[in-house]
Amino acid sequence: LQLIESGGEWVQAGGSRRVSCSVTGRTNSSYAMGWFRQAPGQEREFIGAITWQKGATYYANSNSIKGRFTLSRDGAKNMAYLQLANLDPGDTAVYYCAHSSGPVAGARPEHYDAWGQGAQVTVSS
Repeated sequence: LQLIESGGEWVQAGGSRRVSCSVTGRTNSSYAMGWFRQAPGQEREFIGAITWQKGATYYANSNSIKGRFTLSRDGAKNMAYLQLANLDPGDTAVYYCAHSSGPVAGARPEHYDAWGQGAQVTVSS
């Protein structure tokens, strides 16, 4: 199982960016994809998760994330996406996708069995 991210970039405050995650080796046992971010000097922060089969989403109950970040997936292409909107410098971080074989895809990193290399998103004011 291999996860490769793309889409990290410099973005101006107020802008948007989509981070993509290509999944190679996904099987029928693949349950969901999670997304996290890690800012410099901070712990890894859960953003949300999306199931492969139904596209059900679960977002972190965080005011800094709610309403601005959107998860989606394309099972036929084995791709997962994180759409970032209305970005501000506080969103500067490395964004990670992670694979879960189930039965849980929650906020804890141990729910996930494979990780992408991370995509750096830098938001300038």
